[in-house]
Amino acid sequence: MPKRGKKYIEAAKLVDRSRLYDPYEAMELVKKTAPAKFDETVDVAVRLGVDVRHADQQIRGAVVLPHGTGKTARVLVFAKGEKAKEAEAAGADYVGAEEYITKIQEGWLDFDVAVATPDMMPLVGRLGRILGPRGLMPNPKTGTVTFDVANAVREIKAGKIEYRTDKAGIVHAPIGKVSFETEKLVENFRALMDAIVRAKPAAAKGQYLRSITVSSTMGPGIKINPARITASRES
Repeated sequence: MPKRGKKYIEAAKLVDRSRLYDPYEAMELVKKTAPAKFDETVDVAVRLGVDVRHADQQIRGAVVLPHGTGKTARVLVFAKGEKAKEAEAAGADYVGAEEYITKIQEGWLDFDVAVATPDMMPLVGRLGRILGPRGLMPNPKTGTVTFDVANAVREIKAGKIEYRTDKAGIVHAPIGKVSFETEKLVENFRALMDAIVRAKPAAAKGQYLRSITVSSTMGPGIKINPARITASRES
């Protein structure tokens, strides 16, 4: 077990580990239990009832959080001609083609999201081994392979995040900062959960939302009642 600091231990005492909190209570608590001096990120971990060994049960998508993440993403767009101009006008941080392929192959990764027009994918495909494991590869499922690069850039800048299941069937995603108002964290959380629930694969059997945990970067985990999520969607 990792050794915990005094601030973490004191914060953890505020959390009832036997309870399943409702989303509002959990967000209030995550703000109170953030021990660091910096503005910590609020993260959600959702364990799903899927078997990721099967391609048709792997979850991947994107959602625009209504209040953003508290961080402005650096966007790289692979495009040429008019599409490159559209990307620049929309606020992309880096726009280009072969020159960025070379830079990335040489070790440059100073961006958070990559977008590509479909005609650029044969070139971008060369970067699969570099970008894929880092979750940076453009993908049609997340709206990052598109000719509408301007809209893609604007959505990312506005707070669009990607989510996907890991090898254990867990989705990890940021929903804001501890400095956010509780209501904004709740609204971002519900936007993410709605997207995950809508993405439920037909092949998934049994309970879909197995567990939901929210925490700040340095704080303890707080469990949210999955039943309250499905109930909120059905009401």
